[in-house]
Amino acid sequence: MVRSISVMALLGTLAVKCCRSLLSRPNKGIFRGVLRPDWIQVCIGAKRHLLSEDVIRLQDFQQRKLAVAHLVNGSEGNYIELFKAKMQRNELILRDELKLLLHLCQTPDDMLVAREAVYRYHSENRNLLYGDFKFGPLFMRLCYELGMEGMAAETLLDKNMKGFFIDSTSFNIAINMLFIKGSYESAMEVLRTMRSQGVPFNKDTVTLATGTCYKLNTAESYRICLSLIEEEQTKGQFIPRHAYCFAVALALKRNNLEKAKYMYSQIMSSDSILCQNLKIMILAMSGEISEALSVLSAAMLPKSPFFVKKTEFAQEVVDLLRLRSEGRPLEMKVEQIVAQLQRASQVTQQTLDDMLCRAPTGKRKPALMEEERRTSRRTLRPLQSNLLSE
Repeated sequence: MVRSISVMALLGTLAVKCCRSLLSRPNKGIFRGVLRPDWIQVCIGAKRHLLSEDVIRLQDFQQRKLAVAHLVNGSEGNYIELFKAKMQRNELILRDELKLLLHLCQTPDDMLVAREAVYRYHSENRNLLYGDFKFGPLFMRLCYELGMEGMAAETLLDKNMKGFFIDSTSFNIAINMLFIKGSYESAMEVLRTMRSQGVPFNKDTVTLATGTCYKLNTAESYRICLSLIEEEQTKGQFIPRHAYCFAVALALKRNNLEKAKYMYSQIMSSDSILCQNLKIMILAMSGEISEALSVLSAAMLPKSPFFVKKTEFAQEVVDLLRLRSEGRPLEMKVEQIVAQLQRASQVTQQTLDDMLCRAPTGKRKPALMEEERRTSRRTLRPLQSNLLSE
């Protein structure tokens, strides 16, 4: 029988006690026999694309894994091997045992055990409420960390797992993984499954969906993109600027200039570098060269301090403007403005696609948090160290 490791207490105090222990004793050989040395390199090399760290929460997840590994280190036997033996004996899988297993997975082989455990757990508890804890995001973060987007998509699309992934975050992380790897058809299939299972789309889903449609660039994906935005507008839902930008870019790709103009007009704040580049493209394609020059000229004005980065324009964007101005009265003016931008290092080789397909910075942590927390919420006593803050 699997050795009891007091998983209830272990996971219940994970966020505070375990991380404190790790920070206060960093050189105690906590990886020996538990984590492979190259696991850290896998963590460092993990990528994000359209979702920010606030959504992926990979760093927080990795800290929890380290904390669990630290506490489990020294226990008798390999927990994953013991868990495999437990499943072979067809014993009931408990919730906290599954939590612990998912926090100890380090390799693709471990993930095979984890997937079998997840399937078993779901089949045993299909008609029961799982409570406040959702296993879906945990499983998806593991797939994300190990680069196993295939397993993530396959598990989500399996009809036998319907009802297990009941949150938008699980689907969003999987779509983001598929987007990174260029598996746009699979990402669209996950979106369809999400819709068919009644999992609500949130603002991150809308961004991922429009981004996937933009990458597919087909008549069908264009229709889906416009329908999704129209549906969200009808519901009065917030639509991220990033999603509108994808819709604008896709409309331009489909040569629907009027729709691109409409989508751009829906953007509440269009002062970002991406929006300014899209604006130049729209104006150039509309033949409004004078208006485009006004935007470029305004970008060169020294309105902001020297340490504030000025607006940059993609080479392909200024090339389009130059092309559309050939043989027209403002051709020489365009060449002059573009040359000035180049001298000011405001023309970049980064493409419009590069600007579109990037991870947002996410929420910034309050800078005054350390000053505000001087006493413990639990004991009301002064905190002795920042590492001991709750």
